[in-house]
Amino acid sequence: MEGEPIIRISGLGKDYLTAAGSVPALQDISLAIYPGEFVAIMGPSGSGKSTFMNLLGCLDVPSGGAYSLNGTDVRTLDRDQLAQLRNAVIGFVFQGFNLLPRANLIDNVALPLVYAGVGKADRVRRAQEMLDKVGLGKYGASRPNQISGGQQQRVAIARALINRPRLILADEPTGNLDTRTSQEIMSLFTALNRDEGITVILVTHEADIASYASRLVRFIDGHLAHDGAVDHEMHGSVGAASSPRKGDGTSVRGEDAAPTAASPRNPR
Repeated sequence: MEGEPIIRISGLGKDYLTAAGSVPALQDISLAIYPGEFVAIMGPSGSGKSTFMNLLGCLDVPSGGAYSLNGTDVRTLDRDQLAQLRNAVIGFVFQGFNLLPRANLIDNVALPLVYAGVGKADRVRRAQEMLDKVGLGKYGASRPNQISGGQQQRVAIARALINRPRLILADEPTGNLDTRTSQEIMSLFTALNRDEGITVILVTHEADIASYASRLVRFIDGHLAHDGAVDHEMHGSVGAASSPRKGDGTSVRGEDAAPTAASPRNPR
């Protein structure tokens, strides 16, 4: 693949100190991820994938190895510099939507701009643009408890996009959503990757969700066990694997989505 990678990792490791001594969570991870890739990360619980995402997001520091993000060696940065790099390059989307319950959607989406020192008028304008992008333009004055779970995740995605990131890190973004709503959210990630060239790295336990990506990275016991193209034939048809079940009644399609509660898809 041509060009410089947005992420380059060599010999990355992470150890945690416990009462019993040092416990390795990741061991000797090396890979490169290039601009515009859509990468799914899978592995059983305790495999190291969440630790890996925390390191990618500069939310934790490695115990060893090298990590370059957008051409910057993160080992050379102090805490404030890491925060600046993180806010400039990365948008985060989590399984829990992490919205402020008493703030309206405009203010929730605009929150990163407050920390960036952007003026109020510009914050509101850009937040409205992001809500329009995810199909929730007319809900700006609503609060999170007035919209569905799928819509709340769209708001979280709008917030992740507000600083125009080159990279989105999504940790189980469909984990709290029903099947049909999960399809809508994954279609949104696909469009952002395809149409805007945003690099997407997504953690999931589910093969049908991973099949939206073009590349699959799998961790087992802290080791990189697989790194290659997604086998869509093995996963089967996304539509068939993810067909709405009876009673899954949350649809999040543009501004026609009804503000109903999303049922859990896979309790974790």
